[in-house]
Amino acid sequence: SADHIIAVSETTARDLVELLDVPRKWISVVPEAPGPQFRPVADAEERRRVLQRYGLDRPYLLFIGTIEPRKNLGTLLKAFRCLRSETEAVLVLAGRRGWLWQPVLDEIERLDLRDRVRLLDGVGAVDLPALYSGASVFVFPSLYEGFGLPPLEAMACGTPVVCSSAGSLPEVVGDAALLVPPTDAEALAAAVRQVLTDPDLQSALRQRGVERSRLFSWERTAWATLAVYQRVQSR
Repeated sequence: SADHIIAVSETTARDLVELLDVPRKWISVVPEAPGPQFRPVADAEERRRVLQRYGLDRPYLLFIGTIEPRKNLGTLLKAFRCLRSETEAVLVLAGRRGWLWQPVLDEIERLDLRDRVRLLDGVGAVDLPALYSGASVFVFPSLYEGFGLPPLEAMACGTPVVCSSAGSLPEVVGDAALLVPPTDAEALAAAVRQVLTDPDLQSALRQRGVERSRLFSWERTAWATLAVYQRVQSR
C-alpha cells in the first residue's frame, strides 16, 4: 500500500525486487551516513581517558555491533585464535547482547580466548569516536547488512577496516577497506595480519577511509529523502 519505498542501499533494493516482487521503479536508494561526531580523535589524552574507562590498556582489534548470529562472530573468534601468538592485541567485542548470544560466549571458552577477548556491553555513544580511533583495526565479518554503519563510522574515525564481502558492505566501503569472504576465518586472519604488519597499508586505509566516509552525510540523506517525497507528491 506504500506510494514509494526508500531503501538504504542497492543491495536492499535488489532484495525487495527479488524477494517481494516490488517493481524497481517504486524504489529509491538513499544511503545512511555516519554522524558528524565520528572523526579521528587526535587528542591522545582524550583517547587514553576513554580507553581507561573500559580497561583497555593494550592494543586492540575492535568489533562494534549486536552480539547475534548474523554478525558472524564465530568466524572472527577463529581468525583471532590464528593471530593471538603473533600480537599482544586483545579483541574487543562492543555491543548489546542480542538473540542467541550465548554461543559466542561458549566459543570464547572453547577456543581458550577468555583472557584475550573483552566484552563491552553498553558503551556510551559519546565514547564511540575515541573507541574507534584507538583501535588498531576495525573488523566486521557480518553475514548480511542492509547498509552497515559501523564500518563507515570506523573509517570516518580514521581506523583501518577489514570486513566481509557480504550484503551491502562492498558498496558502502568501496576500495577503502579490505574485503574477505564472510565465513573464511583464515582469509580474515590474513587480512588483519596484513594490516597489523604493514604501516603503508595502515596509512593508505586510514586516508581512503576518511575520504570515503565524506561521500556520505545526513544532510545529503535529508535532501534526497525530501526529493523522494516531492516526486511522489507531484504524481
